[in-house]
Amino acid sequence: MIFARGFAAEVRKGLLNLVAGWREVLIQMATFPLFYLLIVLFMGRGQLRADLLLPVLLGMVALTFIHEQVNRVFWSYLGDIQSGVLEQTYLTPLPSAALILGRQVAAVISALPTALAVLATGAVTLTLQGGRLPFDAQVIVPLAAITLGTCGLALILCGLTLVFKRIEIITQLSVAVYAIAGGTLVPLAAMPDPVAFLSRLAVPIAPGIEAMRDILLGGHSLAALPTGWGLGWLLVQPLLITIAGVILFNRLEHLARRRGTLGRY
Repeated sequence: MIFARGFAAEVRKGLLNLVAGWREVLIQMATFPLFYLLIVLFMGRGQLRADLLLPVLLGMVALTFIHEQVNRVFWSYLGDIQSGVLEQTYLTPLPSAALILGRQVAAVISALPTALAVLATGAVTLTLQGGRLPFDAQVIVPLAAITLGTCGLALILCGLTLVFKRIEIITQLSVAVYAIAGGTLVPLAAMPDPVAFLSRLAVPIAPGIEAMRDILLGGHSLAALPTGWGLGWLLVQPLLITIAGVILFNRLEHLARRRGTLGRY
């Protein structure tokens, strides 16, 4: 009962913060789609080329989601550390797992409006160009893999901030790395082999983006994905990242509690 109440309270808190920051959300819902169109214009040398709109859209939706989801969880922890609220939660019977899970769920929900705004912009632009946004129910699997993988990454970053505090720049740098070398804008098949290998290995959104492009652009099935490392890795990679996130977060959390630094910044 305590776990359920704590989980529900964290989700409610996250959604209330989303509503309270509705102006910021509206700005993001405008700037991220604009950024997507500018990227296509840049890659198309001043033209919204139809052959670029959909591939870049799939990568941009995933990039927007990981940016919003990871940053919302990270800053919720950092904000509580700075205000001294986080240390107080560990003095209650509330299990820390309820806190973690509730914030993750709230962050996933809060990331959807901006990601959907990018998707809607791409769909409208494709329609105006005489095309259409394809859909295949199989894309649910790579979307779920991306969601789970980003949650694992968020756990890693939140665990680090419990101990090292001032690591805000890491979240921004990580998103920049995903944008440049994560296969979001340029397919990994067109990148140097070492970069493609590392991206498929460690970037939470890379296998999912490749799978979505294979399904929606190439018409392939999940069982026969021609690029990347196949369905098996698409399913295993986010699980490994999440497991690593859980282990690292727990160890760093225990370290911060032993040091008594949960409330220090």
